[in-house]
Amino acid sequence: MSKRALFFSTPFCLSLRNGQMIINTREMPDMQQSVPIEDLGFVVLEHQQTSVTLPLLNALSDNNVAVIFCGDNRMPNAMLMNLDSNTTQGECYRAQIEASEPLKKGLWRQIVEAKIRNQAALLNKLGKDGDKLKPYYMNVKSGDADNREGIAAKIYWSELFGSDFIRCREGSAPNNMLNYGYTILRAAVARALMGSGLFPAFGIFHRNRYNAFPLADDMMEPYRPYVDEIVFELHRNGITRLDKEAKSRLLRVLYTDTVFERMTRPLDIGLTATSASLNKCFQGIQKKLTYPIIE
Repeated sequence: MSKRALFFSTPFCLSLRNGQMIINTREMPDMQQSVPIEDLGFVVLEHQQTSVTLPLLNALSDNNVAVIFCGDNRMPNAMLMNLDSNTTQGECYRAQIEASEPLKKGLWRQIVEAKIRNQAALLNKLGKDGDKLKPYYMNVKSGDADNREGIAAKIYWSELFGSDFIRCREGSAPNNMLNYGYTILRAAVARALMGSGLFPAFGIFHRNRYNAFPLADDMMEPYRPYVDEIVFELHRNGITRLDKEAKSRLLRVLYTDTVFERMTRPLDIGLTATSASLNKCFQGIQKKLTYPIIE
């Protein structure tokens, strides 16, 4: 079942009572709403005057809810991470840590191929020339030794937003919306990984010492085009500011339909299938990662 996402852009008081998140304001404490914790998958806390009780945070953590904290700039800054979210977590950690280098290079090859295929599919879906990327997702080498991901990215961004666009975290719009969407996606991937018993800090390809979630950065790559499609639509409609409406639309990426070989699921459910397949690859049960294909 797909989980709900709650976004708090104004000051609220959030607490726990009888397994429910209680939502009210200081001005009107008697006017309150309640949401079952078990129905939640994501909570974004943006306003700096929002108050949250410790029992509520623990309940959210126990239910593997991704709680995202925003900084003064209203951009996602941190995430609450459950340290005990799977009954076989120790066994999964050992398989993950002991994964051989050839296995990880093979997994990264699959990730790069799936990412470029989805980038090409999105370009075609939007009426652009996705066939330019076909040579780059065909026969990707182990570990992407010749950096097809990077070469394909330059072609992809030029086709998607024009030759003048430069993808940069500090760049001009629509970079701001891409950054926000990717942060939401990253949190969702980290949540799915932890639910599958994997530790997001142990990456396959990403290894930056200052990165707390390199595995999430690895596994989210083929899902990035789902964010890109939303940002493209916003940008085409003349929206450049990361306002409440834009953030709400980007948050809904979690409920985008994702098409797999034998099923169609909301993105947040699809991430669970992908994370479970990674766990099976680490344990030697299967060799192929499960990723959706953009149609």
